[in-house]
Amino acid sequence: MTEATPGGGERGGRSPGEAAAGQMPGEASVGQVPGEGAGERRVRVVLVDDHRMFRTGVRAEIGRTELTGVEVVGEAADVEEAVTVITATRPEVVLLDVHLPGGGGVEVLRRCASLLSSPERPVRFLALSVSDAAEDVIGVIRGGARGYVTKTITGSDLVDSVFRVQEGDAVFSPRLAGFVLDAFASTDAPPVDEDLDRLTQREREVLRLIARGYAYKEIAKQLFISVKTVESHVSAVLRKLQLSNRHELTRWATARRLV
Repeated sequence: MTEATPGGGERGGRSPGEAAAGQMPGEASVGQVPGEGAGERRVRVVLVDDHRMFRTGVRAEIGRTELTGVEVVGEAADVEEAVTVITATRPEVVLLDVHLPGGGGVEVLRRCASLLSSPERPVRFLALSVSDAAEDVIGVIRGGARGYVTKTITGSDLVDSVFRVQEGDAVFSPRLAGFVLDAFASTDAPPVDEDLDRLTQREREVLRLIARGYAYKEIAKQLFISVKTVESHVSAVLRKLQLSNRHELTRWATARRLV
C-alpha cells in the first residue's frame, strides 16, 4: 500500500496557498514532476467532479501530456455524465470526486463495475476529494476504487498517484490508509446514525468544516460554493439536528468523531 504525499496544510486544516482559477492547490508545478519523462509513460484519464473550476485547474496542472504523460480524455460533473463518458472513452484511470449529483462516487463505481473487473482493459478509479472523513474513504474503497487522495495534494504528487494506480497499486494520502486498514480488519458492521443519515453529502461536508473552525467564507472557497449557499446548508443542518448554533454543532460533530 503506497501513500501519496500531499501538500502541507496550514493550521486549522486549510490547504496550502489557496488555488487560483485554473490552478491546483499545492506548491510544486508539474514541470517539476520527477521520474522517467513523459515520453516513456502515458496514461489516459477522465476527471469527474461537479465543480467546473476545479476540473479546469486539474486539467491545466496535470494534463500537459508532453510534460506529465497524462492525457485527459474526458470530464463529467455528475453520475449520469460520468458513466456515459467513462463507458465511451474507457480511460485507464478515473479521478473521482466522492460527492456528486445523482448518487455520489459510490454510485459511479457501482454502475461501472464491469469496467473495473475487465480482464483486458480494466478502468481504475482514484478518489480525489476535499473530504477526509472515514466513511467517505471506506465507502469508495469498498466500491472498488484503488486509492483516495485529498485535494490538498500537489500536482506532481497527483501525477505520480495516477501512474501508480494505473499500475495496480493502492494509493492513499497519509492518515487515510489507516481508516481502510481498520475497516477491513473489523468484522463488525458500522453502527447506523439516524441523525447523520438525515444530512445530505454536501451538508456533511459543511458540518465537518464548521466543526473544524472554518469561517463561512473559507468554507465557500474550499467547496467552490457561495457564502449564501454555505449559510443555507448550515441552517439546514441546525434544523435537521435540532441544534441552536455552531458551537452546539461543533460539540455534536466532535462527539461523533466527525472532525
